[in-house]
Amino acid sequence: MPFNKLHVPQALSADTCRAINEELHESLVETCGVNPDDHFCLVARYQPGDMLLHPRFLGERDPEATIVIEIALLEGRTDEQKERLFKDVRERLNSIGFDANNSIMFLLENDPADWSFSPAGSVKSVLGL
Repeated sequence: MPFNKLHVPQALSADTCRAINEELHESLVETCGVNPDDHFCLVARYQPGDMLLHPRFLGERDPEATIVIEIALLEGRTDEQKERLFKDVRERLNSIGFDANNSIMFLLENDPADWSFSPAGSVKSVLGL
C-alpha cells in the first residue's frame, strides 16, 4: 500500500500532477505488484527558489523544474523490482511530456504495523497479519 508524495514546483499544473501520479501508480502496479485500489497521493508545491539541490548530482537537471517523488510502501520488493520501477516511471514521465531528467525518486519502506486507516488500529491488527 503505497502513499505517494509529489514535491512539485508551484507553477506545475494540477493536470500534469494528476498525470504524473496516474503513471506512477500504474508503474507501481505493474512493476511492484501493488494493489490497483491502493491509490493515495499528496501533492506538495514549492515556491521558486525553494528546491535546493545540486543541479548536476548524478545527472543534469533544472532545479526550478525538478520534482521529487517520494513513495512510502510496504517492504519486500526486490532490488530488481525497484530498478524496474525507477526506469519505468522515468519512461512514463517522458511519454507524458515531462522531462524525466527533472525527477528524483526515493522509496521509504515499512511494514503493516506502520500504517493505520481507521480507529480500529494498524493495518497489521485490522487484517490479522
